[in-house]
Amino acid sequence: MKILRLDSVGGISGDMMLGVLIGLGADRGKLEKVLQTIVPEEAFSLVCEKVCLNGLTGVRASVKIPRESHCHRALKDIEILLDRSRLPEAAKVDSLAVFRLLAEAEGAVHGMAPEEVMFHEVGALDSIVDIAGCCMAWHELGLEKLALSGLPTGSGVVRTAHGLMPVPAPATAEIFTRHGLMTLPDDEPFELVTPTGAALAAFWPKVENPFGKVCGTVNAFGQRELLSRPNLLRGMIYETENGADQDRVLLLECNLDDMTGELVAHAAGKLMQSGALDVWTTPVFMKKQRPGVILSCLCREEDRGAMLEMIFRETATFGVREQWIARSILRREFSTVETPYGPIRIKEGFLGQDKVTSTPEWEDCRLAAEKAGVSAKEVYRAAQK
Repeated sequence: MKILRLDSVGGISGDMMLGVLIGLGADRGKLEKVLQTIVPEEAFSLVCEKVCLNGLTGVRASVKIPRESHCHRALKDIEILLDRSRLPEAAKVDSLAVFRLLAEAEGAVHGMAPEEVMFHEVGALDSIVDIAGCCMAWHELGLEKLALSGLPTGSGVVRTAHGLMPVPAPATAEIFTRHGLMTLPDDEPFELVTPTGAALAAFWPKVENPFGKVCGTVNAFGQRELLSRPNLLRGMIYETENGADQDRVLLLECNLDDMTGELVAHAAGKLMQSGALDVWTTPVFMKKQRPGVILSCLCREEDRGAMLEMIFRETATFGVREQWIARSILRREFSTVETPYGPIRIKEGFLGQDKVTSTPEWEDCRLAAEKAGVSAKEVYRAAQK
């Protein structure tokens, strides 16, 4: 699996992200030729020049437009442009998803539905090229996951189509909030993270602390010269050697010492029913040496709110600890085997292309055993055989 790690020194924007991907091997000429088909009536050139700044060599990408574009577009307009283009299908799907992510953030800021949002700066040709170009380059490089450092955001105000806005811009701040992007303190009086850069950083699936062979690195520079730091986004490609997938999940935990075992078990069951990846309890001795349990819940980022509400409603805790963790997981597939007791689903785990484990689904075995009047163990063994 290929993982892109981004180290942000000077923030992130669409052209900096595009510079990283071109610098890591995406074909600039091929990108430009395909991207020209999105808005064929508006000419542009995709430039990626080698530069040496702050004692570091790297690249700087930009979209050069002969005349300034002020076209305002809605999400539906973007969808039509992408659909009629010659972008690869996967890049079309991802590009539209990034624009929808932006529309949802803008809609939340302005109090309207995503479909009603009119893109101003983001609807301009250069932003469309940045987003679609990054999505196409991502797939061309065979990237699957993103490891992202904290993002310095800058400070002060930025001029937008709606007038002066605080930095980070409202849509950018909304993306930070919705997608849990980490920020870093800095003293630059500029906008360092643009809505386009934030949306791209938020969109791709995440891992933390990537490991494996480093097979590419590049420094991509932004357009502005900063006061105290290089305007730099560094990209590194890691190729994992064990073939396992990686993802980032949230661990929620709380200590309980004033609930019966029945109530704790009920809370754990409700969490699993609500979409938790895993739930478990650990016996502990708490303050004053009272016996208790730690209730632990593993969940996806998008399920955080539902899991927290469930814990607070179903337990007696006054607080929940949260931490992001990275995990390596086998790719999973399902097959069905025929047994004397009926069909049973089998969960199979793959390490790269190698199947390394397979397990009968317990619920299938239990239901088949009840129907046949035999032990679940007997059905389980038959499915294994």
